Order: sequence, then C-alpha cells, then structure tokens
Amino acid sequence: MSPGFVWTDRTVREALELEESPGAPDLRFGAVSTDTRSVRPGDLFVALEGERFDGHEFLSHAEAAGAAGAVVARQPATTPGLPLYHVSDTLVGLGRLARHRRRSLAARVIGITGSTGKTTVKELLGAALGGSFKVYATPGNLNNRVGVPLSLLGAPDDAEFLVIELGTSEPGEIGALTAIAEPDHGLVTTVGEAHLTGLGSLEGILDEKLDLIRGTDPEGVVLVGDEPEALVAAARRARPDVHVAGLSASADSGFRGELLDQDAGGCYRVRFRGNDVRAGIPGRHGAWNLTVSLAMAVLLGADLAEAAEDAGRIGPGRLRGEVRPIGGRTLILDCYNANPQSVAGALESLAGLPGGGAKIAILGSMLELGARSAALHREVLRTATALPIDAVVATGEFAGAAGRIANDETPVRTIAVEAIDDAYDAARPLFSPGARILLKGSRGVALERLVERFEADFESPGPETTGEERRAGTGANPGGEGEKEA
Repeated sequence: MSPGFVWTDRTVREALELEESPGAPDLRFGAVSTDTRSVRPGDLFVALEGERFDGHEFLSHAEAAGAAGAVVARQPATTPGLPLYHVSDTLVGLGRLARHRRRSLAARVIGITGSTGKTTVKELLGAALGGSFKVYATPGNLNNRVGVPLSLLGAPDDAEFLVIELGTSEPGEIGALTAIAEPDHGLVTTVGEAHLTGLGSLEGILDEKLDLIRGTDPEGVVLVGDEPEALVAAARRARPDVHVAGLSASADSGFRGELLDQDAGGCYRVRFRGNDVRAGIPGRHGAWNLTVSLAMAVLLGADLAEAAEDAGRIGPGRLRGEVRPIGGRTLILDCYNANPQSVAGALESLAGLPGGGAKIAILGSMLELGARSAALHREVLRTATALPIDAVVATGEFAGAAGRIANDETPVRTIAVEAIDDAYDAARPLFSPGARILLKGSRGVALERLVERFEADFESPGPETTGEERRAGTGANPGGEGEKEA
C-alpha cells in the first residue's frame, strides 16, 4: 500500500465503528488481508466465515505469518497473542474497512455492473482513461462481497479514478456493494437473464442492477447501454439525466457508434464522434463494449483520440473471447460465463466472421437460470441453428434442449451429446483445417478443458493421426482448472 495512508488502531476502530481503546494507540498495520497464505508481517487479518471455511480456525497461522491484529466475530477457543477487534459479522467488517479506505482517497469512483460485459468494459474504460488520468481498476473480476472491498483496500493513494466492478447473484448485493464503494459515477452495461436462481426474473435483475444508479452520487455521471430497451426506460425513470451509449438508435446521438468494416480476425472498425478506431475484441459485442467505454471516458473528461487508441489495443481477456490458433484451426474460448444474452452475442460474432473455413459452436450449459433453464436453453439453441454457421455441438442442458426441438426447426447440423468429451469425439470429423470453433459455456462447465484435446489431436508436428493414437502417446489430461465464476 502507498505510504500516504496508514492503518492504525484508531482508524481500524473508526472504520469498524468500535469504541476507542487506550490499549494500543501506537499500533499500526501494513495492509488488510483475508487469506493467511498471503499475510505479510504487520498485516491486519480479517477472519471471514463461509460455507466451506472459517478464518477463525486459521488465526494461529495468521499470527505465525506476522499478522499484527485480527478482526473476529467470535472469541477463538485458543486466544492468540495478537490484538483482536470484535464485530458481529466479519464480512460486514471487511466492507466497513474498505469504505473507510475509499473515503480517505481523493480518487473518483466509477461503479460498473451489468449482466454481461462488465469485466470487459472495466478493462476498456481503464485503458481509455489511462492516457489522461491515473487509473486503478478492479484486479481480475474481484466483484463480490469480498472482492470489491479487497479492490478498494488495494487502491493506491495517488489514483485519480477507481474503476470498480460490482457483481451480484442475489437480491440486495449491488445495493450493499454500492454502499461500500460509494461511487461518484455509475455505468450499467446491460441486463439479461443471468443468475435467475437467486434473482428470480428479468425484472428482478433489472431492479438489482439499477441499485447502482440509485446509489451513485446525484451530481455524478450515469451511463447505461442501449440494450435492452427496458434498461434504458427504467434508468431514465431512476435518473432523468442518464446517458445512453451503444450501436442502435436507442443510444444518444452523441454516444452512438457506427460499425464500418471487419478485419480478418472479426474485429470491427467503429466510428465514434468523428473518430475511427479498430476494436481489439472481435464481433459486434466487442465494438459495442468499446463504444460504451469511450462514451464514459469522454463524459469523464478523457481526450477522445487518445482514449480510442488506448482502448483499441485491449484484446479479449482470458477465456472471454480469447482466440487461440491450434494446428490450423482457430479456437474462440468464451468459457468464463454464459447466459442467454452473452451466448447469443458470441454466436452472432462467430456467424459474422469473414472468410472461409467451417464455423462450429460447441455449447455448454448456462448455469443458475432456475425454473426458466430448460426454456432458455431451447430458445438459445433455436437462435444458434438459425444463424449462418456450419454446426452446433450441444452438450449438457443444450443436448437436452436439442432432444425437445423438432428436426425441421434446426436447419444447421446439430450434434447433441450430453458429456463434453463424448461430444468432442462425435464432432471431431468437423474440425477440418481452417475451422473456427467457438467454445461457449458457464464457468462451472469448464469447456476450456477441451483445449488439451485439440492440442493432442492437431498440434503434432508429424502427419495427422487419430486423436486416440496421439492421446495414448501424450497422456493428455482432458481435465482443466479454471477460475471461479463470480
């Protein structure tokens, strides 16, 4: 942490709303940590509790690592030798520490949420503002009740803007995170049917996302994407001064991008406020994300030409449309998250790729869709099979959806096999040289595990042999380990 701000016994007590104590007036802490594996000497350890862990059981580890104090919700069985700050809920305590840190900063906070695109827009906006300002953005996708506080606690003293991503899977989460981050400005990318298990309906998702707009400083800038119309209408009711950006007629004329042409990799050139910039992320959604990010950057005072150049250099993040050539084929790894809106966007991007070569979509289940899951999988599969692509490989719940759709409804060749590895074997003859293959599914499905299958089958320097022969020689493990979905 930068030297300008220092955690002391007094500031910790102020943040946690505890009474002052004369016991340790000179006590200082280097940083706040929630993981004993990364505790450094002098840190303040927060003993978080979850379904599968309890930080109170690791207080001795924190002490051994050099922690100088701990925030706890109960008295441990074995009293450690470090000062303890007692709160009723350590997760709430972590949020209070983060809010105190946020209030100590001169930086303006930009809160970003949305059903899709929020991590990408966070990265693009950070780049767009970075040429004009000192910017700090949420690392990775630390966007939940633990990640947002940790992002704020890690902010440097000299930042001018904090770009903070806010995620949700249950009602009230955006409101709680907004109360911690206290954003000066707010941006909602879009709303779609995601996390329905916790949020219930599209209306529930919309209301949840709008908590960011409601909690943003009334004097600040608020911006929403132009899709869907329900978001635009609801945002205008919440904040009549809201700006709307995107590629459709629903966007404000001053913040509307125009698609011009596509390069061989599928990236669009976009005209925005008289400037032409090439998106670094393929597909219409890549151009849309760039347009929304540039709109916010302009509203916050960035130089447009510089912002467009810097944001245009940002490519897809890991497993977020990541392009990986393998043995004359091109994999498009979009396996970090999936909901009906994002799957449709990825399919449209695949369909729009210029040039020859087969276009194949391997679809994995969209998780957390609740009672609407089966119907939404059918709707998305119908969308997929109506597009100009060569084949759809339906796995998991998409395989079940394929069985409930009449053959005459699926003009595109469809291979439906529930198990992902079995589906790969069934579809392997389609993976001809030059093929563009989209892997799209929810984080919990981990479709990226198929990368090893593609590598084993197609990256051999010798003459092409069967996948079984090559796997027998390499001992490839089709399993994979991905990042946890927020």
